[in-house]
Amino acid sequence: MAEILPLRAWRYNDILNDNIEKLTSPLFDVVSQKQREALYLNPNNSIHLSVPRGQNPAKDAARLLQDWKESGLLQQDELPGIYVYYQYFRLPGSEKEYVRKGFICNIKAYDWHEQVLLRHENTIPSAVNDRIQLLEETELNSSPTHGLYTDPAFTLEPYMDESIRTPLYETEDYQGVRDVLAVIHDHEVLKLILQTLADKQILLADGHHRYEGSLFYRRKMMAQNPDHTDLEPYNYHLMYLTNSEHDDLRILPTHRLLQHLPMPDGEFVERLQEFFTVTPKEDPYELNEVIVGKPWAFGLYIDGNAYKLRLKPEIHKSIEWNFPEEVKQLDLTVMHYFIFEKVLGIYRQEQRDYKGLSYERNFTACIQKVDKGEAHLALITNEVSMEQVKRVCNSGAVMPQKSTFFYPKVICGFLFSSIKEDEFTTAAAACL
Repeated sequence: MAEILPLRAWRYNDILNDNIEKLTSPLFDVVSQKQREALYLNPNNSIHLSVPRGQNPAKDAARLLQDWKESGLLQQDELPGIYVYYQYFRLPGSEKEYVRKGFICNIKAYDWHEQVLLRHENTIPSAVNDRIQLLEETELNSSPTHGLYTDPAFTLEPYMDESIRTPLYETEDYQGVRDVLAVIHDHEVLKLILQTLADKQILLADGHHRYEGSLFYRRKMMAQNPDHTDLEPYNYHLMYLTNSEHDDLRILPTHRLLQHLPMPDGEFVERLQEFFTVTPKEDPYELNEVIVGKPWAFGLYIDGNAYKLRLKPEIHKSIEWNFPEEVKQLDLTVMHYFIFEKVLGIYRQEQRDYKGLSYERNFTACIQKVDKGEAHLALITNEVSMEQVKRVCNSGAVMPQKSTFFYPKVICGFLFSSIKEDEFTTAAAACL
């Protein structure tokens, strides 16, 4: 079902290998403004391609990309390959070193109705538009999105393990994660990878906005091309693929911050009691612990006061959104329906692009932002499980936006994938 291809990646000139750590960058939505500003100071950092800024950011990125190609700062690999990418990391409170194993390739930008690539959460429209403009101007995938395939037999892992022993790059990124990249050129192994994925569905784990940008661009180009063959470069998208059966696949929670309330704080807490059991807590820094493992439970921190919220079980059946049961069971569906819509009057479609709503992965940062007045309140949630993601994807529905945070994030700068006609190898036969 999933058609993937090796690629001739564009990479930084080999003479820069010792400085690769200074050239990589995070995804555009996971670092602070201060961190981002530090990256912009390096004129050769990949952030200038992935998150350009200025009056005409997309056009400026296209000009810069061409300059980097002409000067030799970026060079295209001679042979098509599939790039093995391992991320070694630790989590707070655990002594274990995790390793997320996967590979980077080109994949057909399947439309949602084709049921080959499945999404699990909503997007924010303004963020999709930015990605579309950048792709149209640069014809470059500057960072891979993250997809999941299911292979209980772990067919590809031995070949990836062998490849990673001779890396192209090895560095530590902004997350404290050790990132290692290698490449497979072997004809038989590439063939096996393509065959293994050929009967798989892909769950889109991370990068919904960038993927929708590629999907929009493909639709546009198809409409303009009366001789469309499905093999043109615009049909493809850069993706990092990992096996959903691996124990080291981690999903972290994404908490919510609100800048203001349409009512007094006391009235807000009182109205919550119609739907939730509201329990005051002494220490806000324990809110993530008192809700862990409990369905439909949240932490609330507002004006120096901490509360545990637990939905009254009999209330759950009153959810009126036309969602399958797999989505209604999710904590974040409960939060967005009962807190945002029923209590605050922010309706579902408005929530997707609501200006006063922001997202924070770091629990401690949530409490600190409220204390500093950078947010009015914080809503703390539990993580979503891999099984929940699978059930929602297979139901054909989507979760509320920013439901999952697959950790660690893929970094940008190791490689880039061009969809220019003269820089792309389209047919698998040509690659193999």
